[in-house]
Amino acid sequence: MNDIDDELPQPSGILALQTLAMPADTNPQGDVFAGWLMSQMDLAGAILAQKIARGRVTTVAVGSMVFLRPVPVGSTISCYADLQEVGRSSIRTIVEVWLTHVHSGEQVKVTEGEFVFVAIDDRGRTRPVEQPEALSV
Repeated sequence: MNDIDDELPQPSGILALQTLAMPADTNPQGDVFAGWLMSQMDLAGAILAQKIARGRVTTVAVGSMVFLRPVPVGSTISCYADLQEVGRSSIRTIVEVWLTHVHSGEQVKVTEGEFVFVAIDDRGRTRPVEQPEALSV
């Protein structure tokens, strides 16, 4: 690697979800709605949280959303989930969304946010999360 590669921002966490921005998810100008993007991020965070909790989880908090640029229709978006903390029953993640330009293959970060999940049992009641000694997600 050269010095330039070291300076380029890279996604953090694991690739949890990848999808295509479709016309039904956009405004009249052809950019996706923020709510649709947040939904994809919630799914990506939940995928990681379920793996850690070894079961059912529910979203309990979303915070510190930052939207950096619009996402045009037809874009491939990749959601990367990064574990921040495991509590007694909660799992806190940061989810980043990166857009891949079709022609150049260049990736740019479009948003990030914090998502907190709680492990629940079959009746929807909070349950403890087993504390991993070494996290291999």
